[in-house]
Amino acid sequence: MSTTLSASTLLAVPLAPLAGALLAGILGTTFGGNVIGRRASHTLTILGVLIAFIISAMTLKSVASDGARFNQTIYEWMVVGGLKMEIGFMVDGLTAMMMVVVTFVSLMVHLYTIGYMEEDAGYNRFFAYISLFTFSMLMLVMSNNLLQLFFGWEAVGLVSYLLIGFWFNKPTAIFANMKAFLVNRVGDFGFILGIGLIVAYAGTLNYTEVFAKAPELGKLGFPGTDWLLITVICICLFIGAMGKSAQFPLHVWLPDSMEGPTPISALIHAATMVTAGIFMVARMSPLFELSDTALNFIMVIGAITALFMGFLGIIQNDIKRVVAYSTLSQLGYMTVALGASAYSVAVFHLMTHAFFKALLFLAAGSVIMGLHHNQDIRWMGGVRKYMPITWITSLLGTLALIGTPLFSGFYSKDSIIEAVHFSNLPASGFAHFAVLAGVFVTSFYSFRLYFLVFHGKERFDQNPDAHHGHDDHHGHGHGDHKPHETPWVVTVPLLLLAIPSVVIGFMTIQPMLFGDFLKDAITINSAAHPAVAKFAEEFHGPLAMALHALSTAPFYLALSGAVIAWYMYLINPAVPAAIGRALKPLITVLDNKYYMDWFNENVLARGARALGTGLWKGGDQGVIETGVVNASWRLVGAFSSFVRGAQSGYLYHYALLMIVGVFLFMTYFVWLAK
Repeated sequence: MSTTLSASTLLAVPLAPLAGALLAGILGTTFGGNVIGRRASHTLTILGVLIAFIISAMTLKSVASDGARFNQTIYEWMVVGGLKMEIGFMVDGLTAMMMVVVTFVSLMVHLYTIGYMEEDAGYNRFFAYISLFTFSMLMLVMSNNLLQLFFGWEAVGLVSYLLIGFWFNKPTAIFANMKAFLVNRVGDFGFILGIGLIVAYAGTLNYTEVFAKAPELGKLGFPGTDWLLITVICICLFIGAMGKSAQFPLHVWLPDSMEGPTPISALIHAATMVTAGIFMVARMSPLFELSDTALNFIMVIGAITALFMGFLGIIQNDIKRVVAYSTLSQLGYMTVALGASAYSVAVFHLMTHAFFKALLFLAAGSVIMGLHHNQDIRWMGGVRKYMPITWITSLLGTLALIGTPLFSGFYSKDSIIEAVHFSNLPASGFAHFAVLAGVFVTSFYSFRLYFLVFHGKERFDQNPDAHHGHDDHHGHGHGDHKPHETPWVVTVPLLLLAIPSVVIGFMTIQPMLFGDFLKDAITINSAAHPAVAKFAEEFHGPLAMALHALSTAPFYLALSGAVIAWYMYLINPAVPAAIGRALKPLITVLDNKYYMDWFNENVLARGARALGTGLWKGGDQGVIETGVVNASWRLVGAFSSFVRGAQSGYLYHYALLMIVGVFLFMTYFVWLAK
């Protein structure tokens, strides 16, 4: 029975996508002279990701069945004092699962992109970017130290910036990628402060060494305050997660990121990058377990995100933005689980969500292609009979998202609700209400989208903005206005993602939550935080859990959300309009996204600009330039003018001054002698 993994084999996992990215990005673009064409570019990048996926799957099998582990330094970059800066891998159950999720979803997105970006001028550049993203994400999840984690963290942010602004001639895309970049800098500032505090007090960047010193850190106070040092560290680290995983109030970048092509919405903003924050907190569980204050803070932020971002999904009409707000809400669910110390449950939902949310995003892209770039769900309807594969896979993804018993999303979502119910933290009451209410909200906006797109009367011929959709940058022009099913390179990834969206939860809940799969990757103080232990006592197998769910509140909340959406959007479409008129002030608040963008642009941004202008004009120009620089040369000039006036050039003037001077010195010394 093998218990170790090969360093060279593991090194091939991130390097294979990197090689594909470099070949396509250099040889397949103008930068390198367009040496290779489109077919070679997508072949090389897909091959790189396929190699990474195969090795990741083999690694997962070794970790799960043979108990294989790996934690070694691959390359020592530098040593500063006693601080080692290294590149290394830590492979355990958590890492192996993330490696497979990242590479599988990335592989599906690569295949899908062949059809979706078929006529785009930046075809090779896009493949280079998404392969580079895969490399960055793998470096992040495989790291065994905080330096490499931060490198991967910033690298995925950089590639996200490039991909959101992929259509760089489009003003809205440029605004969106700059917004994402700036908001993530706010979170990353907190993240690097947390890492800095760990280095300052633990003296190491290595995970294992930091965790070994965690009990000592837990006893220290933060200088000058009554706070524990570990609380400050954990909150700083979580602020980084708030930016990357789009938690309130640092969530504002994610919906706007839909300006990028649909494949990156699936790869980055549903399945992988936005889950980096969740992964990081789970990996740092030995630290977070030492601070109930930080856990309460995490739970409250997650609960606000889960519920209030779901409300915004109800009033969206852009098909991608509905799914984007769904992502925000589900990230909130994962964060709530982290706050309840149910790290394994959060990671479980991360995995199931990756499959069904990537499926829903890619299905949305398929609908956009089939409807000739229309993204407004008000001008769809009846698409089911024209796009049967897209329809059935979308339905499966929707059923998984709302938590239908036996589907993957049910097991992870209900596990979160149960874990929060059993939590003993003060914030658990509000969080439990938020995740329960979120079940109804999720079901309602998900089936609103489903019914408006795939059922009811055909409205695509009434679209006043035909051929002017947001994603109208990649060709696919058609003379026929009827919807059509998309090519096999689009539908095959949908079918392959639909399979785990249905079955992965049933298959993996036992080992992931109650088995040994994550036992050495996640640390829980069950005496202080008994949520998972109590949930384990209630668990009697995946089938029993599904049957029991038929008599619980979440099932009926999800069912009522679907039924109400069916009635309002298929049976009596006048009801939504009447509700909109009756609740106009509330709808206005939701339309303006709680005025968060207005606040950021008009208060924070203008305030920062006013402060900067004040420091520039008052400090730089007023004090430094006028008061220090100009005043000093003027003083020197005035003194020089005075001294220069005494220089007449006549010898007898100088002789007279010398005699007067000698006389004054003699008088002074005679006075001293007396």
